[in-house]
Amino acid sequence: MAKTQLNVRVDEDTARAARERALARGVSVNRYIEELVRRDAGELGRTFVDAAADFMKQYESVFAEEFGTDQEGRRRPVE
Repeated sequence: MAKTQLNVRVDEDTARAARERALARGVSVNRYIEELVRRDAGELGRTFVDAAADFMKQYESVFAEEFGTDQEGRRRPVE
């Protein structure tokens, strides 16, 4: 995969923390930041799915009352 260079300005404390954490993990600062971004991007998708599942669980009875379900949990046809 082709690499693109990014220039990011951060305060000295953030830069120091990035260097220390990268060193502790045995990776370069570039690799450390790349992994953080990938992990964060993955979490957004997971967070959305978790929130949607929680919403459906909270409002399951409302949906069932409004639309009804058959024995297998499928929506009944509208009469």
